Amino acid sequence: MEKSDNFEEYEDPILYDKENEFYRDDVIFLEKWAKKSKGIIIDVACGTGRATIPLAQKGFNLIGVDLHKGMLREAKKKASNLNLQIEWIEQDCTKLELKVKSEFIFSVGNSFQHFITNEAQDGLLMSVNRHLEKGGVFIFGTRFPSSEELIQPASDEEFWRSYIDTETENKVDVYTISSYDPLKQVQHTTTTRKFKNWDEEVVDEVRTNISLRYTFPKEIERLLTMNGFQIIYVNKDWNETPLTEDSSQMIYVCRKVKNI
Repeated sequence: MEKSDNFEEYEDPILYDKENEFYRDDVIFLEKWAKKSKGIIIDVACGTGRATIPLAQKGFNLIGVDLHKGMLREAKKKASNLNLQIEWIEQDCTKLELKVKSEFIFSVGNSFQHFITNEAQDGLLMSVNRHLEKGGVFIFGTRFPSSEELIQPASDEEFWRSYIDTETENKVDVYTISSYDPLKQVQHTTTTRKFKNWDEEVVDEVRTNISLRYTFPKEIERLLTMNGFQIIYVNKDWNETPLTEDSSQMIYVCRKVKNI
């Protein structure tokens, strides 16, 4: 991701893993494409290696790139514990200089939304283009800008979900407050995590802020074309379901057709 105030949401990499490590739909999908490529695979905005590490465990050669020191530190620790040889690189993904080209680059976890300006989106796609071989594949996901999601007025704190902390085995309730800026197409969200004890009493609270860009399908189509990509297809999920107007996600599979 590019450097921004969004770092706040990722200041606790261990908490991030507790809440996200279980998700594997994208990894299963990426493995199918990894088998079609040769050489190094690049995970852009890799975070703690949620997708990088399981692909490396399957025998693929991976580079993970991110700008957040803490997330990369945790990724390195996890890979070392598993004796995996993954190259972890701290760089701004809008200005990549990896001195290597790949047949396959991906970015998951809706990381595309962290590039909230037009310049940042172009920078990301140009960086990916420069590091892809001609005919190489770029796969990324981003949330679908549905009217249901975006036309709602700024809300009071709303309950989102609960989960069980794997370390303490206690419940964590998660609440959010969101507001959408239609001029910038950016949604600002404050997330509050309320940690409970065995008696269901709140014993700690953590509050973080994040801002995410929503980009419409026709915008992305133009962005990709301008930056040397051809869309192979776009789906609504990692199970290859075609995109519909009621989608919550957009999964793009693109091919580099020209240098930028």
